[in-house]
Amino acid sequence: MIKAIFFDYDGVLTTDRTGSITTNRYLSKVSGVDYESIQKAFSNYNDDLILGKTTHRAIWEAICESIGHDLDFSLLEQAFLSTPANDAMFELARKLSNRYAVGIITDNKRDRIDCLRKAQRLDELFSPVVVSAELGIGKKSSAIFEKALQPLRINSNEAVFVDNTPANLVVAEQLGMHTYLHDDELNDVGRLARTLADRYGLLFD
Repeated sequence: MIKAIFFDYDGVLTTDRTGSITTNRYLSKVSGVDYESIQKAFSNYNDDLILGKTTHRAIWEAICESIGHDLDFSLLEQAFLSTPANDAMFELARKLSNRYAVGIITDNKRDRIDCLRKAQRLDELFSPVVVSAELGIGKKSSAIFEKALQPLRINSNEAVFVDNTPANLVVAEQLGMHTYLHDDELNDVGRLARTLADRYGLLFD
């Protein structure tokens, strides 16, 4: 019996495939710096940001030097806030929450998720919210999934994990979780709902 559904954040609960796309697009738009230059500047630090080994504030001077522009650090929070919520997926999560636990498992930067937890009131709907940067581990480790299961006191085969990246589903499957690959381009939330109902017998209020 399924007792919990865990959602990835970017590309599932948002309509941008990754958080980096959202951030880089906004900073490019407001600064006039081309997207590729901003993407390249951040790419050297992305893994460390996701694993909590550094922070945006710590690397900001280096980012500005790399792109040749002195950007105000406050623009970063505005970039975070420009994240487009996937309203249909949020609505599905709300319906599921009437009968099941719904949570988030995300490889993400801590300051970004902290900002969005407040702005999108994530903790009012999702529990737990498990963030790679807080733990120092990502979806390549079974520990992040075990951390999500632990507070709910459920077994791995009692949970479904939804992600938009095939590689992120591998360890979850090895652990025994059920998985669903969400196509972020099609964003067919109805297909996910039908799969949850038909394959796992989930009910929607």
